[in-house]
Amino acid sequence: MPVIAAVRLIGGWTFLGCPASLATSRPPPTYPPMQLKVASYNIRKAVGLDWRRKPGRVLEVLNEIGADVVALQEVDRRFGSRISALDPELIDRETDYQAIRFSHRPQSLGYHGNVILARKAIRVADARPMVLPHLEPRGAAVADLEFNGRRLRVVGMHLGLTRKWRQLQTETIVAELRALEGNMPAVLMGDLNEPDLKSGVLRAFEQRHTIAACGPSFHASMPVFTLDRIIVTEDIAIGDCGVHRSALSRDASDHLPIWAKLTLPT
Repeated sequence: MPVIAAVRLIGGWTFLGCPASLATSRPPPTYPPMQLKVASYNIRKAVGLDWRRKPGRVLEVLNEIGADVVALQEVDRRFGSRISALDPELIDRETDYQAIRFSHRPQSLGYHGNVILARKAIRVADARPMVLPHLEPRGAAVADLEFNGRRLRVVGMHLGLTRKWRQLQTETIVAELRALEGNMPAVLMGDLNEPDLKSGVLRAFEQRHTIAACGPSFHASMPVFTLDRIIVTEDIAIGDCGVHRSALSRDASDHLPIWAKLTLPT
């Protein structure tokens, strides 16, 4: 009868001198439930309610929130050379975030102003813009992220000003995500410009999605409209969520940032 010796290593037991069938029959590694904090923020090109452009103030607000992944809207100026209101070097220096670039323009960061930030410890596996039907220029940004053995798809979006086009845009986003390779849990965040949960705009998310009840985020001086949303696929659990209210956030933009704590599937 063979003698089986066991040596304990970091991460589990390794068996020595045991039959090959026993040594190779271990199940694949499993990971405990993982929590992640996400946020969405329309920064209005870093122009605050005092009508001063202060990118550093926006970054201070992001540091207050402390999210792991952030979807930003209105990061780039809309006309001309579309210069980014947030310098990537400033982001790198003042925060723990990496800015995921979606623009081919050297002076821009986003796609129609949409930018995704992720903690520097998170690996960006892929990033791509998503073209949306539009009357005025609109689009979405998609990033596939990897960390702690998990994969997550993040969509940052800023929808149009008319309901007809917003509905076409949400339908397109859901259809595009279904068509992408590598099905994975997804978080969709942004300024949807739609306060009515029962409207046709949000009907595309009725199946296999959950909308976080973050609360009113616009206007920052007196928030009464729920224009900003965090939406997750049904395999992600939503914990605490809300609107980030602070002295800085009330002045930094016309929107308040929203956030949610999520639990990713094992």
